[in-house]
Amino acid sequence: MNLLKNLLDLYINSSIHVALAVVSLSLVSFFKFQISPDYDLLLFIFFGSITGYNFVKYAGIAKLHHLSLTRNLRFIQVFSLVCFLGAGYFVLQQSWQILILSGVLGIFTLLYAVPFWKGKANLRSLNGTKVFVIAVVWAGTSVLLPLHKLYNLENRDVLIEFFQRFLLVIVLMLPFEIRDLKFDTLQLGTIPQRVGFGKTKILGYVLLLLVILAEVFKERFLLTNFISLVLVSLVSGTFLYKTRIDQQPYFASFWVEAIPVMWLGITVVVINLF
Repeated sequence: MNLLKNLLDLYINSSIHVALAVVSLSLVSFFKFQISPDYDLLLFIFFGSITGYNFVKYAGIAKLHHLSLTRNLRFIQVFSLVCFLGAGYFVLQQSWQILILSGVLGIFTLLYAVPFWKGKANLRSLNGTKVFVIAVVWAGTSVLLPLHKLYNLENRDVLIEFFQRFLLVIVLMLPFEIRDLKFDTLQLGTIPQRVGFGKTKILGYVLLLLVILAEVFKERFLLTNFISLVLVSLVSGTFLYKTRIDQQPYFASFWVEAIPVMWLGITVVVINLF
């Protein structure tokens, strides 16, 4: 049992789980817009997500405690290096448009972790910005990168999809923000700190409603896309409803983070049924 728990912890802490979530959202974009998946791009997103997330989470720790790293952290360091090399290989397979977009998103990720302001502030520590920076990076990665080839990024449907993904990621972040209420400093200005536990949930339900309504305004409305979006919104709303400040260990880090993978499964099933 301890072995399974340790493996699950390593799977989560090495950012494989979150990378699969980002890849799943990217695949959802391919399927929603009826585009054949670009597997070189998906592998670039997978390796790049692991590299970026592990840099944000562990760069400071590795620098300060490099002589006394735990076995798991040593493994994560080596694994991250392998993923960085993998991302480097697949970046060579990308168009210049992907490179520019990825560069902009990479700068956001870098500034999220690295101090750039007076007083050694980074984007994560700036009051009220944390969840929005993450939402921009996830929406940009999972919408703009997959759709850049066949759709002008100023296309109304692409912009609506980006807006929907941005709002959905914010909703998926709320259980994490509620969980961290006990640990976050007040200067972070997270949504639950600003509006409280109950109103945070209400805000999440409103955002999910906006996500669903926005689908109707697309020029190319598809029933299959609408059904899968409603279903994943119901799943997201259910998890938000069940969110507590004192959560089970894997509630947010595994189950909430798995919602994009669930959405991919729902999308595939709905497409095949209709």
